Amino acid sequence: MDDSEQIKILQQLIQINSVNGNEAEVATYIQKVFATHGISAKQIPYADGRSNLVAEIGDPTSDKVFSLSGHLDTVATGDPADWTFDPFSAHIEGRRLYGRGAADMKSGLAAMVITFLNLADQQATLNGRLRFIGTVGEENGAMGSRMLTEQGLADDLSAMVIGEPTGGNIVYAHNGSLNYHVYSQGLGAHSSMPEKGINAVTNLTKFITAEATAFDDAPVSPELGPLVHSVTVFNGGEQVNSIPAKAELQGNIRPIPEFDNAAVIQRLNDVVDHLNQEKDEHLTLHVDYSFKPIISRQDSPLVQLTKKIADQEFGRDTQLQVIHGATDASEFTKSTNAFPVIVYGAGEWNEAHATNEFVDLDQFLHVQHVYQQLAQEFLA
Repeated sequence: MDDSEQIKILQQLIQINSVNGNEAEVATYIQKVFATHGISAKQIPYADGRSNLVAEIGDPTSDKVFSLSGHLDTVATGDPADWTFDPFSAHIEGRRLYGRGAADMKSGLAAMVITFLNLADQQATLNGRLRFIGTVGEENGAMGSRMLTEQGLADDLSAMVIGEPTGGNIVYAHNGSLNYHVYSQGLGAHSSMPEKGINAVTNLTKFITAEATAFDDAPVSPELGPLVHSVTVFNGGEQVNSIPAKAELQGNIRPIPEFDNAAVIQRLNDVVDHLNQEKDEHLTLHVDYSFKPIISRQDSPLVQLTKKIADQEFGRDTQLQVIHGATDASEFTKSTNAFPVIVYGAGEWNEAHATNEFVDLDQFLHVQHVYQQLAQEFLA
């Protein structure tokens, strides 16, 4: 498959609007492309208009399974008027392709699809199975990877590559991510008689004050650095002359292995329980979703093989890096089967979710070559 055909697949993926949903259309497109090259793929529905996609090539009798995985959804565009080019036009200017998902992560997705097409067309000998996994909802809770993991799809994996944007460098570790709500229940009253009510806003601000220092004793990870935590959304009250009966906030925490998700949840519960001992304080904690941190050894065969191939393909020293975002790997590695995972893809990390998001087309083509050689060598 020549460069122009590869770029066309990337453009067509970006031209499908899969903002926080509509993944079934992306899955159907990839399924049809696979079918034209003799690859059978199965859609696994999550909800109406939302489907994961799984395909496999290679030796079906082998117990060695290497997976290339990516999510089918994107984040919202914001105001399209702020974009230089229509975010779903997949416009090419010079050697840059612009559009929502160009970096995060339809470039990685396209490169993985192309890898399967090329290997199928070449009838390449794979001493193992190469599995494609396309997931729904990574940008809003990772429902797809969670569902597939619960169905056992990761239970036989030998290794996995997640195609998020890394600029062609290798991410061997990333933080977890935990989102939560805290709800405050008060009692409404006229603002001229505040003693008759219970101010839910005032009570909820006590949690914000406590949260600011609640993790001061958390250790620092030698790989990922400190645990990061923030209260990010606050809502309360309805009108200025009424004591608010309800208020709520949302927070995000980036766990590390040394202070993991269970420890974070326990600490949040401790804070809420302590505050609820005060008179008229009624707070409730709800954990919305919880991604665990991921670390693969830098000297693991997967990391070192990928680095060797990428160094040669790019003609430079590929960097081993960490990121502080989270990926589908946090769900897949909840399987009882332990396997190494790296994040490796085209597009720069800081382009993810950005207005005028773009991917460098030369980098995209190089990353596709790395995927293909990595699959062949890992399954050699």
